[in-house]
Amino acid sequence: MTHSGSRLPGRPDERAASRQPSSAPGGCADPVMGVLLVVAEAAAGALLVLWLAVRGLTRSREATEGKVSAPPPADPGTDWTPVVVAGVLALLVACVAVGLLRGGWYWSGGMQVVVAVALGVAVLASAVQGSGREAPEPAPTWNSPPCRSGGDSDECARSGG
Repeated sequence: MTHSGSRLPGRPDERAASRQPSSAPGGCADPVMGVLLVVAEAAAGALLVLWLAVRGLTRSREATEGKVSAPPPADPGTDWTPVVVAGVLALLVACVAVGLLRGGWYWSGGMQVVVAVALGVAVLASAVQGSGREAPEPAPTWNSPPCRSGGDSDECARSGG
């Protein structure tokens, strides 16, 4: 026989105690960690923007100097690399947010959710804007009229006739 005072697993008083929410890990460290993560993500975003800017400048310089290995297409279209990079960053922040929220870091996780939503909205807005672009119209060609004065005046020299 068991003693009536012994605690057996699954007794009502233990089940009630296990259902009580535990306090957030770290106490004051939770909001501080959230702020540090947002600052780290801002720094990572700034580095990505710098890399994309240098990449764009390098591509435009190579195109003007003729160092591109293959001939450029007639319609280069939209460069989706910045959208993809921002989307990957937003997905990474969302995964961190889920991990923090599951771990009980509610302030940090909430801040990450806000950052992930803001990045997601920015990615969607730039994707919609990029897909709505139309190819530029070709430059019109204009043939100048033949020179009327016979070729000796300044008018003929400017018009090429």
